Amino acid sequence: MKEIGKNLLIILVSFCLFSLCALPCKAQERVKELTLEEAIEEAIQNNSLIRQAIEQERAAVEGEKSARADLFPTLSTSYSYTRLKNAPFTVSGPMKIKVGEENNISWDVMASQPLFTGFAISTRRKIAALDIDFQEIVKEQAVLDIARLVKIAYFNLLLTRRALEVADEEVKQLEGHVHDAKALHREGVIPLNDLLKSQVALAHARQGRVQARANLTMAVSKLNTILGRDIMEDTRIQELPPFQPTRYEIAILFEEAIQKRPEVRQLNVALKQAGLAIRMAKSSYYPQVYLVGRYEQIGDDLLATNNDFGNDHNLSLTLQATWRIFQWGKKPADVKKAMHERSALEQKIRAVKDSILLEVRDAYQKLRVAEENIHTATEALDQARENFRITNLQYQEGMTTSTEVLDARTFLTQAEVNYYNSLYGYRIADAELKRALGQR
Repeated sequence: MKEIGKNLLIILVSFCLFSLCALPCKAQERVKELTLEEAIEEAIQNNSLIRQAIEQERAAVEGEKSARADLFPTLSTSYSYTRLKNAPFTVSGPMKIKVGEENNISWDVMASQPLFTGFAISTRRKIAALDIDFQEIVKEQAVLDIARLVKIAYFNLLLTRRALEVADEEVKQLEGHVHDAKALHREGVIPLNDLLKSQVALAHARQGRVQARANLTMAVSKLNTILGRDIMEDTRIQELPPFQPTRYEIAILFEEAIQKRPEVRQLNVALKQAGLAIRMAKSSYYPQVYLVGRYEQIGDDLLATNNDFGNDHNLSLTLQATWRIFQWGKKPADVKKAMHERSALEQKIRAVKDSILLEVRDAYQKLRVAEENIHTATEALDQARENFRITNLQYQEGMTTSTEVLDARTFLTQAEVNYYNSLYGYRIADAELKRALGQR
């Protein structure tokens, strides 16, 4: 029985140790790596600029509802109480005849329907409807800006991750070199200063690795900020597919940018609104015609139902026309002001289009430069790797010095850094070009 109990205890302890060892693995498995598209969607959901644009769009919808309500009749009511010092009277010969009470109470209900306002109400509604379109485009622009920020932060995080891998590799290879240098120094093959050079280079590489880790931490924090996450969260992202250059035709890019850029579309909507603003200003040249219906109660009690001097209620229907004939030049000034504002918008559209074309041209050229840099950096990386391999073998055989090995490793590190800078630099340049085109 003691033997069985001992075996059970061993099994139980082993199971507990296995469970404890498995917990970190399971926890690590729960950390999901974000794809680029998932990161963009998350940022769009959490970003305050997008929420602000959504609220502005909702406000524009309510503004259109408000403008549409002006087309329908309005209903109003009023209640008044007047106290006179003396009851009103009229004089007929020597007699004073009372014609009213000291207390006068009246209330009414009135309905007013606009019949013609010089097209002001319908024009105001059209302007409000265009404002909805305008705010939708503002939201699209905010989405494009957020997508661009996410892409750049995502690519920079991948770049810093690669830089840390390069730093780790450099430290590992220099540790191997220092090990070889110590062995050669013990055998008297190399002098002490060669060994010291190797150790100094290793210490410098380790310092660079510490900085690379710090850069990676900051890149994660920056991405977290854009995503709306806790700045300290350990966000992990997926590597991108292998590099595939995209071919563009500059003439097609120009045409696409002019059609899709939110800035141009916003200004086109604003131009339509400016044209309607001129029509609004011209509406003051016309009379304002309303149909007014009114029911009134007049009396000396609280409900105005008692009136000893006339009828206590009445119903009226009025056709009312108001026409402002002279306002010291205000009407033509308002019209000219609206016309000048439209002309200013037309000039602004031309300037914005020129700026967009220049932006597309610049982004296109940077993309082409980045593509050329990838090919150059790839060749240089292959050459640097081969150079380090040969130099390291020569050192192990006593055919060269530590300086040559350290120089070869420096060249390899720089070549690796240049390669990844060009690789992710192309991704960033492509993201900038897509933003210049109005693409998400």
